[in-house]
Amino acid sequence: MNIREALKQNGQMKSKTFWVSGFYLLVLFLCLWSLARQDDLSFGRRPWQNLVKTVQDFTRPSFIKVWTGDENFEYKNDDGVVLRTENQKELEKKFLKSLGRAVWMTFKIATLGSALACVMGFLLSWPAARKLKFPKPLFFLANGILNFLRSIHSLVFGLMLVGIVGLGPMAGILAIALHSTGTYGKLFAESIDSLDLLEAEALRLSGAGPIQTFFHAIWPELLPQFLSTHLYVWEYNIRDSAVLGLVGAGGMGLLLSDAVSLFQWQRLATLLLCLFILVSGFSFISNKIRQDILA
Repeated sequence: MNIREALKQNGQMKSKTFWVSGFYLLVLFLCLWSLARQDDLSFGRRPWQNLVKTVQDFTRPSFIKVWTGDENFEYKNDDGVVLRTENQKELEKKFLKSLGRAVWMTFKIATLGSALACVMGFLLSWPAARKLKFPKPLFFLANGILNFLRSIHSLVFGLMLVGIVGLGPMAGILAIALHSTGTYGKLFAESIDSLDLLEAEALRLSGAGPIQTFFHAIWPELLPQFLSTHLYVWEYNIRDSAVLGLVGAGGMGLLLSDAVSLFQWQRLATLLLCLFILVSGFSFISNKIRQDILA
C-alpha cells in the first residue's frame, strides 16, 4: 500500500467516524428534547434533602445493629403511645441468616443457569459462525435464535417462567439460561470467526482427519477464549440473578424488593454491600483464573 492509498483510507475512516459521531449526538439531542418537551426531566420535590437523608441511611447499614441495636426499641405513634417493642439485635441476626440463604440461592441460580446457557450457546455458535460456512438457512436460523434470546431481558423471561413453572429457583435458572444463551452463542461465534485457520489447513493438507485437525489446531485456540467468556457471563449473571427474586424466582430479589418498598435504606445498604462483596470476590477469582491458567 502506497502513501496515497493510506491517506485515502485514513480520510475515509475520518469521514465515517464524523458521520457516526454526528448521528449519535443527534440521537442524544432527540432523547433529551423529547423528555424536556414532556417535562420528564424533573428531579421531583426536595431532591437534595432526600439525597442527604438517603446517604445518611446508607452510611449506617443495618448489620451493625447486631452489636449496636437496642434490645428494647420502642415504636411510638404521634401521641407518644408505645405501639410495640422489639429486640433489634435479634431481628438483625434473623435477617442476616435469611440473607445468607438468599445469597446462596442467588449463586446457585446464576451458576446452574450459566452452565445450561453455556452448553446451548456452544451448540448454536458453530452454525452461527460466518467462517465455518454452514448452509445459509441454518446460519440465519442460529443467528435468529441467538438474537431473539439476547434481546429479551432475563427479568422478562422470569416473569413468563414464573407463570409456567411456578415460583422458585427453577424459573430463575431457566430465565438466566434463556437470556444468556444468546450472549454465549454470539461471543462464541465471534471467537470462532477470529480464528486463524492456517495451522488447521496445514494439518489437513498433511493428511490429518477432521477430528485430529479440530482437537490439535482449532480447539486449543478456542478453549481459552471460551473459558474466559464463560467466566465473564457467569459473573454478570450473579448480578442479574440477584434481581430475579423480584418476580418470585428466588434469591436476593425478594429482600431487595421489601427493603425498597418499605424505604428501609439501612437494610438495603446491607444487601447491596453483600452483593458487592459477592460479585467482587467472584470477579477477583475469575481474573486470577484468566491470568494464571488462561494466559
